[in-house]
Amino acid sequence: MRIDVLSLFPEMFTVPMHDSIIGRAIENQTIDLEITNFREFTQDKHRHVDDYPFGGGAGMLLQAQPIIDAYDHTKAVAKKAGYSTGKVILMDPAGKTFKQQDAEILSHDEHLTFICGHYEGYDERIRSIVTDEYSLGDFVLTGGELPAMVMIDAITRLIPGVLGNQQSKVEESFSTGLLEEPQYTRPAEFRGMKVPEVLMNGDHKKIALWNQKEALRRTYLRRPDMIDHHRLSSTQKKLLADVRIEEEEKAHQND
Repeated sequence: MRIDVLSLFPEMFTVPMHDSIIGRAIENQTIDLEITNFREFTQDKHRHVDDYPFGGGAGMLLQAQPIIDAYDHTKAVAKKAGYSTGKVILMDPAGKTFKQQDAEILSHDEHLTFICGHYEGYDERIRSIVTDEYSLGDFVLTGGELPAMVMIDAITRLIPGVLGNQQSKVEESFSTGLLEEPQYTRPAEFRGMKVPEVLMNGDHKKIALWNQKEALRRTYLRRPDMIDHHRLSSTQKKLLADVRIEEEEKAHQND
């Protein structure tokens, strides 16, 4: 996969995107990540990339020309390298909230371009090259670099060959539609807190059932909205009913 990022602050990507798992993926050429400073494409002798909005209003808007010219350049370079024209993602607070399902869909693309904004917003004409708009949530950041890095991390880790254990990405929270069950490692007891006996008895069938039940419990307690949108199997329905009874009993005992 090739990923192009258009940003005023390319140095922000230096360490986060070239370390750990993503860094290794770049080194082994599973990912081709290119960061372009669109200030380099301005036609203003002072290298301005923003201006006051027509009609008045507070703040400055990013101009269309530097960003669109930068995009045309990166698209041409990518095409020369053998990549097809892919999705162009605008990081914007008004965009669709980014979710795991979006990461899974985007991980199949050959080429993605991220546009990272600053200031009060964009000249609307920038959207003429945009295919998708995303936000991380109902809050505002100073720029689109951090959201772009989060999305790139979530997307690229799903590409075959990026993670060492492909099964781990399948069993993670949100990939299965439920939160992950509690997990433990050695020692078996720490400060009086013991690992559940079922996880140490070697009975894989019982362990799998416990995992399902505890994943349902955690989701029921922390993100019940996810259960409302998850199609449960007959076994899961029974386990969830048991969880509800157990949690109600706990609540009564604490009253």
